[in-house]
Amino acid sequence: MDGGAPNNPRTVEDVFREFKGRRNALIRALTTDVEDFFQQCDPEKENLCLYGFPTEQWEVNLPAEEVPPELPEPALGINFARDGMQEKDWLALVAVHSDAWLLSVAFYFGSRFGFDKADRKRLFNLINDLPTIFEVVTGAAKKQVKDKSSVSNHSGSKSKSNSKQGKMVNVPPRDEDEGLDEEEEEEDEHGDTLCGACGENYASDEFWICCDICERWFHGKCVKITPARAEHIKQYKCPSCSNKRARP
Repeated sequence: MDGGAPNNPRTVEDVFREFKGRRNALIRALTTDVEDFFQQCDPEKENLCLYGFPTEQWEVNLPAEEVPPELPEPALGINFARDGMQEKDWLALVAVHSDAWLLSVAFYFGSRFGFDKADRKRLFNLINDLPTIFEVVTGAAKKQVKDKSSVSNHSGSKSKSNSKQGKMVNVPPRDEDEGLDEEEEEEDEHGDTLCGACGENYASDEFWICCDICERWFHGKCVKITPARAEHIKQYKCPSCSNKRARP
């Protein structure tokens, strides 16, 4: 398995760009695409690995046959533990191993292309500014800021949405000065909120929706919900919560 990279990254920015692509792919596999991921991890199959590619595509496949492999390999045999523990615990376990794999790939490139101490530190700081896959999958990233802003401010957002639970509406400015103040205030209130699918921060010009079961927030585009569609949803359930209901 070559990791899906068409070219070898050679700068800190190149390595970090590939890191984000792989990370987004793995987060999607463990959140919005979790039903498909679950089905592919059949315990009856051989040792399987979860791969994330720089193109933001993910794949469940057998490990690389060559020894040693071209890139560090992800955790082996994730499918064997699938039915032996609760789904949320299994997903959290896969997330932890995925975080470790992402770091190993990033610093493999750092070593291969001779990053010095300053480059390695800069790469780590760029990576460390993002929530880990484990934090996104388990909701830990959201819990870290929930007491500060999420509970009170999100409930206020819901009340503005014609009592439709889970819909965040951006209120247009009434005039230039007032609109600027409100926009800055909204950014401050929600700026630490993270999307449960991609792990990115809230932005005032984006439509968000909240799951009424797990209370995690998502970009509408990440869960394929438009503002118009949200108007007709009385109780929104994210892909993970919807799949949990359907599976024993």
